[in-house]
Amino acid sequence: MVDQYIFSGSLPENASTYVTREADAQLYEGLKAGKFCYVLNSRQSGKSSLRVRTMQRLREDGVQCAAVDLSAGGIQNVPPEQWYADLIDTLIDTFGLDVDFGDWWSENQSNTLVTRFRKFLEEILLVEVKENIVIFIDEIDSVLSLNFPTDDFFALIRACYNKRVDNPDYNRLTFCLLGVASPSNLISDKQRTPFNIGQAISLKGFQPHEVEPLEKGLHGKFSNPQAIMQSILQWTGGQPFLTQKLCQFMVEESEQEHPRSVEQVVRSRIIENWESQDEPEHLRTIQARILRDEQRAGYLLELYQQVRLAQEQSQVIADETLEQSELQLSGLIVRQEGKLRIYNLIYREIFNSNWIETQLNNLRPYSENFRFWVASGYTDKSRLLQGNALQEAEEWARDKNLSYQDKQYLAASKEKEIQEKITTQEQKAALERARKDTEAAEARNYLLVEANKKAKQSIRNGTIVLFFTSLISLSLGLLAVDFKNKIDKNQELLQTAGEVANFLKKNQLNQNNNNNEDSLKKNSIKLSDLNLKIALMNLAASIYKIREKDLKKADIYLQKVNQYINQSELKYDSIERIQIYVFYLTAKGRLSHENKDKNSQIKFYEQAYDVIQLQKGRIFSKEVNILFKESVESLYQQLISLAKEIGNTTLKNKVEISLKEYYYLELENNLKINNWAKSDDITTDIARLEGLDKNNVDEVPIDKLQFYCSEFRKIDNLWHNYTQGEFSFTSQKNYFRMFQLGKYSSNEIITVINIRRQTKAKTLQKRNIFSVFVPPAIAGGPPEYPSLSLRIRNIFKPNNILSACPFKTDSAINVLVFSPPTNIHIKPRKVENGKVSEKEKCKINYQERILVYRDFNPDWYYTDACNGGWIHKSQVR
Repeated sequence: MVDQYIFSGSLPENASTYVTREADAQLYEGLKAGKFCYVLNSRQSGKSSLRVRTMQRLREDGVQCAAVDLSAGGIQNVPPEQWYADLIDTLIDTFGLDVDFGDWWSENQSNTLVTRFRKFLEEILLVEVKENIVIFIDEIDSVLSLNFPTDDFFALIRACYNKRVDNPDYNRLTFCLLGVASPSNLISDKQRTPFNIGQAISLKGFQPHEVEPLEKGLHGKFSNPQAIMQSILQWTGGQPFLTQKLCQFMVEESEQEHPRSVEQVVRSRIIENWESQDEPEHLRTIQARILRDEQRAGYLLELYQQVRLAQEQSQVIADETLEQSELQLSGLIVRQEGKLRIYNLIYREIFNSNWIETQLNNLRPYSENFRFWVASGYTDKSRLLQGNALQEAEEWARDKNLSYQDKQYLAASKEKEIQEKITTQEQKAALERARKDTEAAEARNYLLVEANKKAKQSIRNGTIVLFFTSLISLSLGLLAVDFKNKIDKNQELLQTAGEVANFLKKNQLNQNNNNNEDSLKKNSIKLSDLNLKIALMNLAASIYKIREKDLKKADIYLQKVNQYINQSELKYDSIERIQIYVFYLTAKGRLSHENKDKNSQIKFYEQAYDVIQLQKGRIFSKEVNILFKESVESLYQQLISLAKEIGNTTLKNKVEISLKEYYYLELENNLKINNWAKSDDITTDIARLEGLDKNNVDEVPIDKLQFYCSEFRKIDNLWHNYTQGEFSFTSQKNYFRMFQLGKYSSNEIITVINIRRQTKAKTLQKRNIFSVFVPPAIAGGPPEYPSLSLRIRNIFKPNNILSACPFKTDSAINVLVFSPPTNIHIKPRKVENGKVSEKEKCKINYQERILVYRDFNPDWYYTDACNGGWIHKSQVR
């Protein structure tokens, strides 16, 4: 007698309609031989029924079997400790082991969860059960939904096989995993996965020579049951669930007065209105699996569409790609002879072209235009959206994680719409737009001028303000450049630009500049990414709001900045994105400062510092001028100052080292291109960083003097190498000594310098840059030389640290540090206008040190003591 056809759940052990397939023998023989086996296939493909029948056969052979269903409610949605505990507890109950689980679990609390499971297998299960053991773990894909990693669990299964060499008892233990997943889904580590040492069991559809148990149920119902069975297989492809279901439908149909054909039953009871007739759920399960990941669904649908179109030619070659694996696990397609094919005619009829189009439309409402646009190589602008269609697409896309191509498509559509709107607006309001263009250009040019001026001033003060003045000018430059392309989106920011300009005017900043146009060309930013452009605009607006003390509005703008940076299509390591991100972090730090939150301020500045350090030389680019080198310098100075305030010596030292490295790199780069003025500024910055511009030699311990001198010698070597010895500290000291010795007058020294400089002197004189090159001795000399800055004028003053440092290239002067054993009197001689005059006696205490310079005359030394002068060598011995 034939039982009722069962197509919901597993078939009982002795069900007469169970169809024995090739997989039955493979699984039974593999497990009997102690092999690790796994059956990974789509849902309702007969996996659980295969497990039940195989367990029955193994038990008949004396093999102890246990089945663990990981989809069971008690073992799902639990913490890892409970998951392993339930797993072990299930095995204890199944095998009827004599063990107090609670006591054993408590005794092993010091072990990891995986170690506990291993100890259970090795010390309890293999000891208590003497027969061969097979553990079936069904619904193994359920581990993918656990909130903890399970790689160690799979690695343990592999370890059980590796242990067979050392512990023969493990030869009696084997596992069988069943579920809807691919091996790579379950564990990605190829060194630990058990799947590359196990046997995969392939579940094919019912074959004609296998379905005799099903055909028996049709005998006495139809005159030609074999033909009916053949027709059923033609529609189902041997898919177990559908085959059993359709057999039952045909038995019911046989009781009708005028029985319909298999095709008629298939169409009326399965295909037509399939979603409402799909009970128990099968077809909806396939659909849900394909559409469950919205980001991937489009690729799966397109792959399935390719399989449909290529069915006759079998052009889609099966491979191991993630999309193909996922589509096979849905059950919709199968792999046959190395090609992908739709599993059966029922699937082909239900999941037809209309179904694909409908789902694609649900995924993206612009699918047809999108596909044509992609096919054109992204050039067919006629396929871009506009008007209501674009608004609907943007609304649909708002909360979705779109693919790269979708984002590009919507961005291109938006850009086209903006351009068309601008064309229309130009026709209607040309005069108004021209006025706004003029206002925007004026604001932009004005801010560019002020930003350049304020940037130099900010660097001198060591403040973070440089970031913001530079940013405002650059963003307004970008705004003006893109104004004609983005007029609607940037209207609000145009207004903000005007407000910033008014703010600067209220503070009485100079507006005069003859190079506005040149400055614009140099500072205009060419950003390819629309989102980064908008981010930069909002960043400028946030800085303006911070300076206006409108902190809430500034925070809103900064939130937009972060949003648009994250929406950028450029890579995370692109220079444009990194530079704007550094500006964003710095602005967040500035906002924290205004909110009196010093900890957050330091946090954001340090994050910006870390990003810059990570990128090293890549942070700057000739093509992308959003972030200036002076801005980075300003950030470092501010971070050093904050670290000092809170006493964070580690942070302070770390940033100072980075800043000094930056200074030396910049000094060398500017010396290479003969940028003497900039090199002079950087030299002073290094001195300031090391504290060399403040301490005189009496304030420096003798053991630290060498450290300071080493820094100056490093600077001196750079100047000496790149100026052929013209403008180093050594050359200045030599000029100074020559003047003090009376060998040359100030005019003669100037003449010597001019001759040696040749054309350089004329160029320098036109630029009014002489702070490094004019010796301090001639300060206040001929009127064609400007007055020297105080720091340069004092550079070789008595007791200045630089005066005490001998240089590697210093050939005329040897510096000695002399401490008299007792109080002595010296009578320094002064050289004035070529004449030598002797000063009054000067007392030197024995605690003091005398810095003496052995110069051109071996018998006479110059000293900084007693206001400077020449003393005979006998006075210092």
